[in-house]
Amino acid sequence: MSSTAITTQQAFCNIQKITPLSIRRRRATVAIRCCSATATTEKDNRREVLKNGDAKLEICRVLNGMWQTSGGWGRIDRNGAVEAMLSYADAGLSTFDMADHYGPAEDLYGIFINRVRRERPPELLETVRGLTKWVPPPVKMTRSFVSESIDVSRKRMDVASLDMLQFHWWDYSNSGYLDALKHLTDLKGEGKIKTIALTNFDTERLRIILENEIPVVSNQVQHSIVDMRPQQKMAELCQLTGVKLITYGTVMGGLLSEKFLDTNLTIPFAGPKLNTPSLQKYKRMVDAWGGWSLFQELLRTMKNVANKHGVSIPTVAVRYILDQPAVAGSMIGVRLGLSQHIEDANAVFSLVLDEEDISSILQITNKGRDLQKVIGDCGDEYRRA
Repeated sequence: MSSTAITTQQAFCNIQKITPLSIRRRRATVAIRCCSATATTEKDNRREVLKNGDAKLEICRVLNGMWQTSGGWGRIDRNGAVEAMLSYADAGLSTFDMADHYGPAEDLYGIFINRVRRERPPELLETVRGLTKWVPPPVKMTRSFVSESIDVSRKRMDVASLDMLQFHWWDYSNSGYLDALKHLTDLKGEGKIKTIALTNFDTERLRIILENEIPVVSNQVQHSIVDMRPQQKMAELCQLTGVKLITYGTVMGGLLSEKFLDTNLTIPFAGPKLNTPSLQKYKRMVDAWGGWSLFQELLRTMKNVANKHGVSIPTVAVRYILDQPAVAGSMIGVRLGLSQHIEDANAVFSLVLDEEDISSILQITNKGRDLQKVIGDCGDEYRRA
């Protein structure tokens, strides 16, 4: 783990020196252009362009994750949720990530985008992005089935063309995922989808998909200071092909925060409750990585870094991952109408971690287990028994 993490930081320092290469396709060698990553000012640092061929989409680098609308985080009031979405967009946090199975998420976006159209200036509307996911059942991927499924999301989100469709597939032994992606590419050509992306695909399958000339612009994967798996095989392929990473789990459902600093979860009722699906999920990641005691060392170190810069632990956590190679954006889950983190999210853009900060964090993370060896590549946590 130690040598891998250090190499990652060295690679980031040299990222501008990497030139786009061609990848070998089944029938031809096709050069894929890399996305632009030359932002140096805070204003530029807020947004990034994802690109593959003629497919292009500019997003905010801190995304609002809407998994929390699917149940398990508290009751969502529709009007309160839409008002909260407007507040995030007004603050410059105008990219929203959702899925077909995140409860009312797509419907909320549809109401929200219509409010933006009616009540906000055109300049704000131009910056708003709605990224959704399609997680189909294991059935035959016919053209009609794919098209009808995408039409459901278009209707719910009230858009003629989806800004981004992120595709998930459960079983790699079923090659139907290539059929689905080819149909999605056709729908992109018809204007129903602006960009095609993946979620939770591993490096091997990403390579196969690119070899089949699917114009993928990004892969959404779990990535945090604790879970650095994407910086092994995945980031290398992304740097060679221009595909970008959008990360989730970056604040580990809230575990990477002051709320869990100096707590002991081994004593019943002694610490904060792990009372949401995300807290429970990422506590299992902590256990696989190195346990609660080591995690407390990490939180104390991150708190020192946060105090030095006048920010919070979650802000440090997100900035650290945004600075990793191939990462275009990182997600923070939003509990719309229940709580908000606009100030912390916007602080990410002005935060600059120096070598001392990175070194102090690496001293702790290098003590943890290599989750690539424990769990496998990106997305394997969803496919292993």
